[in-house]
Amino acid sequence: MKVSKYLLFAAVALPLVLSSCRGEKFNSQPVHPNLNMDQQRRFEPQEQNEFFADNRAMRQPVDGTVARGHLKQDKAYYQGINQDSSFVEEIPVEVTKSFLYRGKDRFEVYCTPCHGITGDGNGIVMANNYGYVPAPSFHIDRLRNVSDGYIYSAIANGIRNMPSYATQIPVKDRWAIVSYVRALQHSQNVPEEEMRKEYDVNLATLQEDYQDKMAAQQAKEGKQAASGGGGEVSVERGKTIAANNACNTCHSTDGSRLVGPTWKNLYGHEVELEDGSTVTADEEYIKESIQNPSAKVVKGFPPSMVPYDGLSDSEINSLIAYIKSLSENAE
Repeated sequence: MKVSKYLLFAAVALPLVLSSCRGEKFNSQPVHPNLNMDQQRRFEPQEQNEFFADNRAMRQPVDGTVARGHLKQDKAYYQGINQDSSFVEEIPVEVTKSFLYRGKDRFEVYCTPCHGITGDGNGIVMANNYGYVPAPSFHIDRLRNVSDGYIYSAIANGIRNMPSYATQIPVKDRWAIVSYVRALQHSQNVPEEEMRKEYDVNLATLQEDYQDKMAAQQAKEGKQAASGGGGEVSVERGKTIAANNACNTCHSTDGSRLVGPTWKNLYGHEVELEDGSTVTADEEYIKESIQNPSAKVVKGFPPSMVPYDGLSDSEINSLIAYIKSLSENAE
């Protein structure tokens, strides 16, 4: 009977004693039945390896190595181009309702700050005049007529002062944005006959409202012109307007070649155009080049300038005065 009590006591005390040893540090290494995985002949990250001439243990992949799933042979999908490097005409992805709404979501995250919620180029960055080249409206004829691959390339590779969004926007989302841009363009350019057939709208009322709006705008512009054109015309003002609209990003004033023709000695000189003809860079030509730059494209320069048709007459005249001041032929 006494033995049973001692055994019972030992059975209770032993687990308590053993559990009290948890967390104690050992001075000797634990027992290892098999040391193969502990004592490997290997190099740690960034460790020196004298076997190679550069002494680096961490080796670069063999030239031409492509990670699994990253071959990207489909140029149309990954680059927006055909085998001959021309832009693909249509989106190489099935456009569904959910795909279109994904494009809307991504467009509003990444594109609206500059291009605006409707794609008219009046985003908050442009409205606050932070000195960027104005974002073009997606509703002009030039961008309505470009291929889908062109818009995809602008997103993936950037264009002018617009940076590449390749790191932020995955490939499929880029195409989704392209599909939404096309939807925006269609929404703002529906033929009148289609509107009459497909939509329950009063076109007469819409046209009347538009005409009233245009009349108010013309009256405002006429009032500005009568009071001096909305501001003093001066070289200094033109220089400020050029800086505010980032004109010097593309046009130099020292004769160096940038994206567009230099302004140095431009006024009064003959300019060769893309079609082989020539024109004198007078006030009329410069004004047209500001408001409608695609009308006369200078030879050797890409037709990448966007219209600055939001400038008032006095602002344009000030710009012309500034450009004239950079020419030896100016009065």
